[in-house]
Amino acid sequence: MDYVYRRMEEKIKRALKRNKSVLILGARQTGKTTLINRLKSDLFISLVRPDIRLRYEKNPATLAGEVEGVLCDDKKSRPSIILDEVQKVPSLLDMVQDLIDRKKANFILTGSSARKLRRGRNVNLLPGRVVSFRLDPFVLKELEALSLEQHLLYGDLPGIAALDNDQDRQIDLNSYVTTYLEEEIRAEALVRNLGSFARFLELAATESGNIINLRKLSREIGIAHTTISSYFQILEDCLIAERISPITTSKTRKKLTKSQKYLFFDMGVRRLAAQEGIHLSKERMGMLLEQYIGLELLRCSRLSSRQIKLRFWRDPDGPEVDWVLEHEDGFVPIEVKWTSSPRKKDARHLRTFLSEYPQATTAYVICTTPRKMKLDERIFAIPWQTCDELVPD
Repeated sequence: MDYVYRRMEEKIKRALKRNKSVLILGARQTGKTTLINRLKSDLFISLVRPDIRLRYEKNPATLAGEVEGVLCDDKKSRPSIILDEVQKVPSLLDMVQDLIDRKKANFILTGSSARKLRRGRNVNLLPGRVVSFRLDPFVLKELEALSLEQHLLYGDLPGIAALDNDQDRQIDLNSYVTTYLEEEIRAEALVRNLGSFARFLELAATESGNIINLRKLSREIGIAHTTISSYFQILEDCLIAERISPITTSKTRKKLTKSQKYLFFDMGVRRLAAQEGIHLSKERMGMLLEQYIGLELLRCSRLSSRQIKLRFWRDPDGPEVDWVLEHEDGFVPIEVKWTSSPRKKDARHLRTFLSEYPQATTAYVICTTPRKMKLDERIFAIPWQTCDELVPD
């Protein structure tokens, strides 16, 4: 994960140099602890161990005393304090806020649940006081040895990708879903009917990458659509699902879709949560490729120094574009196809998008073609392995 770590380290060190504190959020096993172990600190506190948590839960002011102890060491600059898995003692954030406001220290905080940090009247994510980062699974350039099918079926979590064979990956992914999603997420949900939430989790994973119809899911599960909405919020807060918003304005089209898509943060976790096997149809693999490319674009966008959003575009009357990168220079529309021989007809919706949005200058079809090829004026097909090149640095 050196590429991600290097890029993230640069951003963190730049923020610390400006005397800003940072918050690193990421799902379990994305490598947060490994990342912060690469950073220099004057005090490292891991809240993973119950005995350490209990110490600060009993008296959050203990942290202030320890910081003051570090300050006694005649330091010319503010000390750097690491709090690993801070969501396990969210009451500490009040003390962190006070120490930041009094310019006593800079903090590097990590967490795997934004929900736990937000819950409670006196708990917040330190708005305006920290620079927030998101740590994702591996990006494509770090896993070039894996086949496309392995990416789609087993995902890109560092611990899973490091395994030598697919059988072990399957076993560990199943353990991840069981212990993390089934126990922690469902416990966090505080739902009365755990069976309904389990069914929701399976359907949410199956529908990953599709436009979400809350009322349809409500009918299938037999619970209120407002409850379904709250369940999706839980997955977002626990960093398991990503919400992707559509482009809703256009020169001529009045019926553009306003509903959102959700992506599971990792393809392997998605498959196990959906209870899918490994022998999937070509059509299903094509749908998974679309999701995988969306995740890769999202991860690379977060690593970019520019402000980039991942969107999609759909007119219920026909044309739709799988993904659109939005940045200050305009739009980059992208279609994803499971084909090694893309044709001009694969670009028809991209042509429509280019005519509708003058701020889009070039469009792409990402597929399994071995090399880049021109399909139409301003439209190119590119290999899936090079999709990260569409994200500007």
